[in-house]
Amino acid sequence: MCAALSALGPFSALAAQDQPPAPDNTKVNRNSAPTADQASNAPADRRLMQNIRKALVDDKSLSSYAHNVKVIAKNGKVTLKGPVTSEQEKRTVVQKATDIAGAGNVTSEITIKAARAKKS
Repeated sequence: MCAALSALGPFSALAAQDQPPAPDNTKVNRNSAPTADQASNAPADRRLMQNIRKALVDDKSLSSYAHNVKVIAKNGKVTLKGPVTSEQEKRTVVQKATDIAGAGNVTSEITIKAARAKKS
């Protein structure tokens, strides 16, 4: 098999690039940024997350991406993660969370999802 791959020359490098990423991304996920499973189970933090999620879902002007932003609360501090469709939507999500959690208690790790080209 190795001889067959080496016979392909530069094409073997192209074939390796087309391989899907490894399914285990544990190393990528090991960082200091909070993840949903690290949210506090304290009643006050659960209530905080619930109130922010409710405010996001109740706002029908927001996209389904914004409705599904991850809200992670720990010790009264909130981290928001996930994609939204625009900078305005990002500001709206952050503002709703800040209105509930208080100024200085919200960290945004929200990204703007690139718009897809429409097919004709």
